[in-house]
Amino acid sequence: MNCERPTIVAMLAVASFACAAPRESAPAERVEAPRVEKKLGNYAQEIPGSAFRFEMTAIGGDPSKGIAPFWIGTTELTWEAFDVFVYGLDQPDGAASSGVDATTRPTKPYLPPDRGFGHEGHAALGMSFKNAAAFCAWLSRASGRTYRLPTEVEWEHACRAGATTRYSFGDDPAALAAHAWFVDDAENKTHPVATKQPNAWGLHDMLGNVEEWCVDADGKPVTKGGSYADAAAELECSARSPENPAWNKSDPQIPKSKWWLADGPFVGFRVLCESKP
Repeated sequence: MNCERPTIVAMLAVASFACAAPRESAPAERVEAPRVEKKLGNYAQEIPGSAFRFEMTAIGGDPSKGIAPFWIGTTELTWEAFDVFVYGLDQPDGAASSGVDATTRPTKPYLPPDRGFGHEGHAALGMSFKNAAAFCAWLSRASGRTYRLPTEVEWEHACRAGATTRYSFGDDPAALAAHAWFVDDAENKTHPVATKQPNAWGLHDMLGNVEEWCVDADGKPVTKGGSYADAAAELECSARSPENPAWNKSDPQIPKSKWWLADGPFVGFRVLCESKP
């Protein structure tokens, strides 16, 4: 009997190790997607008619949710890019104010569109869904790439960066100040992009600063991410705000502007690219 005990103990030890080994070596879910991103490769998109370019980050897809790989703005779109579109800086003098181009570009704002929050390096804001979508169409024509606004599912996939928690960094709202400009620290205004910590996939300001236009499952406009004016609960990855007429209630024009939101200085966007040439 004594000679059998070591054999039984050894067998139990081997069995125990065999069961434990897979648990120790299994990679975390959020580690896999960045490996896919590196294969896709990030790139910088130049803005025609200017010396400005902005970074696009590659995001791996999720077949279980029907999400194909894509590229998304590393930050919210800033005024340096949007100014070229709205003021026709890529066109000969006057060309952007007449003809077909005048119907596909927004009307020039009457007042400083940045609301005094800041211009260079700040997120473009106060624009309607139509305005954001028109910029994507313009950039597609100018670049030869296919740009659009992200779907709600794509945006949340990028925001979570592999996490399943309330925020991309966990569940504790006490850590939010390191990642987002929101009601507790923003002083009721936007701040320059990329001044807070990015998520695990390198995306800045997915939470807070400005809400970002997306397209929901029914093809309707919705914003995600919350803004500088929102509390922590409105910045959770799953939080959403459908398009609201109140965002343009005080516009004195008749009819009201289709391009600018008189009462929506907290609304901006970031672009998504379907395929890199």
